[in-house]
Amino acid sequence: MSVENVLDTENLRKSYAVPGRPQFFAVNDVSMSIAPGEIYAFLGPNGAGKTTTIKMVSGLLEPSTGTVRIAGLDPFSDRRALAQLGTVLEGNRNLYWRMTCHENLLYFGVLKGMSFADARARSRALLERFSLTGKRNAQVQALSRGMQQKLAIAVALMHRPRLLLLDEPTLGLDAHASIEVTAMIRDLIADGVSILLTTHQLDVAQALAHRVAIMSSGRIVKEARMADLLAEYAKNVYEIQLADEMCPERVRVLEASYTVSYSNQCLQLACDADGLYEALSIIRPAQVQSVRRHQSDLTSIFIALTQEGAPANA
Repeated sequence: MSVENVLDTENLRKSYAVPGRPQFFAVNDVSMSIAPGEIYAFLGPNGAGKTTTIKMVSGLLEPSTGTVRIAGLDPFSDRRALAQLGTVLEGNRNLYWRMTCHENLLYFGVLKGMSFADARARSRALLERFSLTGKRNAQVQALSRGMQQKLAIAVALMHRPRLLLLDEPTLGLDAHASIEVTAMIRDLIADGVSILLTTHQLDVAQALAHRVAIMSSGRIVKEARMADLLAEYAKNVYEIQLADEMCPERVRVLEASYTVSYSNQCLQLACDADGLYEALSIIRPAQVQSVRRHQSDLTSIFIALTQEGAPANA
């Protein structure tokens, strides 16, 4: 466990006793860490144990065994730990809809221990930063969904937390608002804020996260840097688009050495990079218009790792 990390959990377990049944582990031996300025995607299907883990991280649920440290502090014995934490809940549940933007910011700032003067100054700065100054006195219920989400993030940042728990940040937003909120999240990293991101929108996680942990049946089954994970599961399948038909004899030569699918001047070829060059020499003199390698994505990796019977790499 490193005091340099914003979050450390070690061997977290949460078990429940069910009469007449074996002990049930909702969370079973979960360890993770988040460095300053890092976005960490914490993913899993419904029932995987994510919510239970997040409740333990945020001090709402005490672990059966294991430890949680936020900026080196124990949230169950040191109130200063929770002062390092900000939370944005899905559906903007951390906003009062009949209060104005400014009133929400003031209320939650003072609730977190800020003086009224400091909260007022911080509210003014955040409204300006998130382009909400013109909506300062508007009730939350009158705002667009995108503006509500920006305000929810601003509220969570009032007391300058080091770790932000961000749940479904772009759910329900239109394309423009989603791009705006995504850019805003990236800007927070430049300020040194760390983010624990939970979402079922895996394209959002892939676009934002530096590292990812995928959870299933109470355990982390895979943890890696996002770039490394995508590279690990990349498929060596190439799509070669031809300008004209390839002669049947050359197709048969390829089929003798490779897994090949050929239709409508498009060749699907499974091979490594060296094999690609050899295949291209066989394809000649047919003219090649394009060569594209199939790319892996987080969605396909997630499904492969969380489907029933998938091996665990906790």
